[in-house]
Amino acid sequence: MSAISNTIDIDRSPEDVYAYVTDPTHLPEWQDSAVSAVPMGDLPVHVGSRVLITRQIGRRRIPSTVEFTELDPPRSWHLHGVDGPVRPNVRGRIEPLGDGTRSRVTLSVDFEGHGLGRGLVPLVVKPMLRKEMPRSEEKLKHLLEHSL
Repeated sequence: MSAISNTIDIDRSPEDVYAYVTDPTHLPEWQDSAVSAVPMGDLPVHVGSRVLITRQIGRRRIPSTVEFTELDPPRSWHLHGVDGPVRPNVRGRIEPLGDGTRSRVTLSVDFEGHGLGRGLVPLVVKPMLRKEMPRSEEKLKHLLEHSL
């Protein structure tokens, strides 16, 4: 299966956007399904940092651990799930726009299903993400442009 990708332009510098999206404590602020995101170590994150993320999927709260595998401030990051039946593979890219005070953010997400997760990915997880991702990016845009 192919990754789900979405792009949005935000009226904030790449540095501001990068600092916000790579701070896992902000995840529940802009992603509807994220109930909590708890760093398993010191912030700011670095390659190898792990985060315990709990997501609401239907009526269930499902914890999973992700690890930052690449960080290239303020341009890109990559994180990968390391446990659970559904393991995300997330790539983020930020491009400066105009004079560098605006940013184009592209998120690309795919999943590895393990065990029961093999069936959940195409039937539940990807359809849910297709609905949630545009809303999440709009929330991200609003928070960065109006609240911070």
